[in-house]
Amino acid sequence: MTLIADLTAALGAAHVITGADLARYTADVTHHYHSDPIAAVRPADTAEVAQVMQIAARHGVAVLPASGRTGLTGGLMTVGGLILSVERLNTIRQINPAARLAIVEAGVVLDSLHKAAEAEDLYFPLWFGARGSAMIGGVLSTNAGGSNVLRYGSTRALCLGLEVVLADGRILNLMSALHKDNSGYDLKQLFIGAEGTLGVITAAVMKLVPRPRAYATATLSARSLPDALILLNRLQAASGGAVEAFEYMPASYMAQMARARPDIRQPFSPAAEVTILVELGSLRPDDTTPKADGSLPLTGLLETTLAQMMAEGMVQDAEIAQTEAQRAAMWQRRELASEVMTSRQPTIDTDICLPTDLVAPFLDRISTRLPQLDAGAETILVAHLGDGNVHFTVYPSNPSAAHADRIIEAVEDEVQALGGSFSAEHGVGLSKLASMKRRKDPVALDVMRAIKAALDPDNRMNPGKVIPAP
Repeated sequence: MTLIADLTAALGAAHVITGADLARYTADVTHHYHSDPIAAVRPADTAEVAQVMQIAARHGVAVLPASGRTGLTGGLMTVGGLILSVERLNTIRQINPAARLAIVEAGVVLDSLHKAAEAEDLYFPLWFGARGSAMIGGVLSTNAGGSNVLRYGSTRALCLGLEVVLADGRILNLMSALHKDNSGYDLKQLFIGAEGTLGVITAAVMKLVPRPRAYATATLSARSLPDALILLNRLQAASGGAVEAFEYMPASYMAQMARARPDIRQPFSPAAEVTILVELGSLRPDDTTPKADGSLPLTGLLETTLAQMMAEGMVQDAEIAQTEAQRAAMWQRRELASEVMTSRQPTIDTDICLPTDLVAPFLDRISTRLPQLDAGAETILVAHLGDGNVHFTVYPSNPSAAHADRIIEAVEDEVQALGGSFSAEHGVGLSKLASMKRRKDPVALDVMRAIKAALDPDNRMNPGKVIPAP
């Protein structure tokens, strides 16, 4: 039997997608990559995923696990491979309020998990703009970050257990709900961030946390990035670590937003050089009780700290959200980042991470370096300043791929000199293979290749991604 015949017999014709119907599985949100798969399949459960993997192994076909398909690094690019969509593995198997955990399948949309946790007065603290389409499988496979990493950590820190189907169809059951288990290697960590190169994640045990009882949110202008970090540290100390987000939006970003989205109100006029969105979340029920003046204690703490720093000249202006609508409007400015930054083309996107106190030195260094490579280039950036993750984008005057790589290499040079990473939360995929070869420790690459060879000896799991050729 042919591959398609075998897949159809296993899954039914409705769930083996070929021909023109493949279009929605081949589009890339960056418009940089265009796939040409032999088919896409939609298994309904882990057993069917295992069947698909066994069939693919018999036919020697590459398999590319797909979730929400909102990746930015070419992770689903293929010619002749089989796309395995987890969209039908969309059951929240359990929300356990007592243990504060969720057992979810890989196709569960992030926003659905948010709502299910909230119904139990809990919170799944992974939060980013694509939460309405991103699925748990993809979130785990890229070790996604977002705006709450400062307080809760990345996806890796939120996962207790995994279920994975290996390249040969065997099911690896790592669905532990334990917080402590030192019985050998922590195998689940191999698959988190592996971008589907080692197996297909089908389910996971994820941590939940108490739902914040109150938020205090503000948009402010600071004198400098070092002053903004002083504010962050003061707020952390005063609130007992309650800062959930600390986002940096410089003047270049606000100016491009004004051009791309003139319907969005600017917080300051003229635009501040350093605009910060800060949000505190309190777990204390007492913080939901208004004070005599009607304000919430958490908001009062934020106001007091900002007032102190304004008196010291480090904070120049601030607006504090008084309603949920005002809070949402503040967040909209930040969550429009992808739309705003790609509203001009061509773009050279980087996703870097630095020690928080070295973000400003990096920006100083690259602002000196970049004109030497492209005098006509312009830049735009936003940053999760609280964890050092900077989304640094260049609008080059020369659209060639070779020019783009020279600029990326220059960014990498400055990042590496400051002890940072060229890849923070978007993954490696295809787009950062050259960076991996240039920057990753050679011994680390050798270890990765050994792991890949052990788990996927035929190189059929999302081949050509993450690990560069020797």
